[in-house]
Amino acid sequence: MPGRSFVTTHVLDSSSGAPAQGVSVVLANARQEIAQGVTDSNGRIESLGPDALDPGRYRLTFDTGRYYADRDVHTFYPAVEIVFETAPDASHYHVPLLLSPFAFTTYRGS
Repeated sequence: MPGRSFVTTHVLDSSSGAPAQGVSVVLANARQEIAQGVTDSNGRIESLGPDALDPGRYRLTFDTGRYYADRDVHTFYPAVEIVFETAPDASHYHVPLLLSPFAFTTYRGS
């Protein structure tokens, strides 16, 4: 089993009160895609990209449209993009997403 990467995420579907399994997520910078993954049965991706990233701006894109379409639920947000910046002295970034068909929120996790 791969170890934890520099960026991890966790998606919770607040409309069902359960982890959001099967959400496709892409990690990218301004120029290119760096990694992609799919949330597991706990709504987590522990290995998303390399062990380290240069300081700078990155983006996580969550395919929420496909997630809800697979459940026959209409969503206002077909994708959620979270843009964040990494610092030179950081060792790990955890970016959780709390999701419902008509709202979302995020924060810097640990």
